[in-house]
Amino acid sequence: MGKVLLANRPLFRSTDLDEVREQVARVFCPHRLDLAGDHSLLSARFNSAQLGSVRISYLDYAAAVRIEPGELESFYLVQIPLAGRSLIRCGDQEIVSTPELASLPSPTEYLDMRWAAGCPQLIVKFERAAVERALEQLLDAPLDRPLVFDLGLDLSTGWARAWRGMADLIVREAEHDDGLAAQPLAVAHLESAMLSSLLTMQPSTYRERLLAPTPPALPKVVGRAVEFIREHAHEPITTEQVARAVAVSGRSLQEGFRRHLGHTPMSYLREVRLDRVHEELAAGDPARCTVTGVAARWGFLHQGRFAAAYRARYGLPPSATLRGDRAEGGRHSEDRAEGGRYPR
Repeated sequence: MGKVLLANRPLFRSTDLDEVREQVARVFCPHRLDLAGDHSLLSARFNSAQLGSVRISYLDYAAAVRIEPGELESFYLVQIPLAGRSLIRCGDQEIVSTPELASLPSPTEYLDMRWAAGCPQLIVKFERAAVERALEQLLDAPLDRPLVFDLGLDLSTGWARAWRGMADLIVREAEHDDGLAAQPLAVAHLESAMLSSLLTMQPSTYRERLLAPTPPALPKVVGRAVEFIREHAHEPITTEQVARAVAVSGRSLQEGFRRHLGHTPMSYLREVRLDRVHEELAAGDPARCTVTGVAARWGFLHQGRFAAAYRARYGLPPSATLRGDRAEGGRHSEDRAEGGRYPR
């Protein structure tokens, strides 16, 4: 069946159908749960972790089950079978979900599911309020109808494959007590990236409006956004928060950054945080300070990618900075922007 995920985050294990229904409802919502095959196979396992506004869960009934929540109302789900298959009906859409095709039920549509025996699933839960706030910020307008996604999410190619990689990263880090859960900067970055990807890439009732051209933010607005980012780089800020701070839409800010800086707001934020890491390492005591600890504190969890980015910028590995070695050929972030410098 494969590895049990989030084994260090157990909520319950049970062979009692009523207990299973009650315990799962505590995390999601009240629902109908019936056995659809050999009743003796029921051996449910539910592991779950909350990171920021995202909840990641591993749920396995072992037996074949019918799950009928109706309308989820207050949250969106991405459900990824780790093995086997499940029949998912949501509103007027229906798919057979497999490890290559996740399901993305929307909270205003009636949901009815049949999971086959041996179909454990990785489930990512987003609060509806957070999703709708992010969408309103991207549109710079209130929603005039419910956000309904296409039910099937193809994980085998393109952006969705990268999205699955972010979900796997959350799982891996949640499996360590000193991992992502202890790093609010990294949590906020992943939340924002996962939500933005779903909203802008997955077909939905708003995707056409999201893809419509939008005027870029003016240079002076981008300059104010840059100042905000530099002042708040130690906080778990998102593109939407930066956009609100300078009173433009998220898409307008994205376009302004691309046109005037050749960056997105979040890639610029990563550049600023890389500078802060460099400053801490240069001033740090090698006997008390570690590269891994400083990098994680500034939201860099993947050490390989962090080290490569650091070397590209400063011309030497981060450990050399901590030892006091001098850079050779590195370029400071302020000289990497189009036109020579970022706005200050």
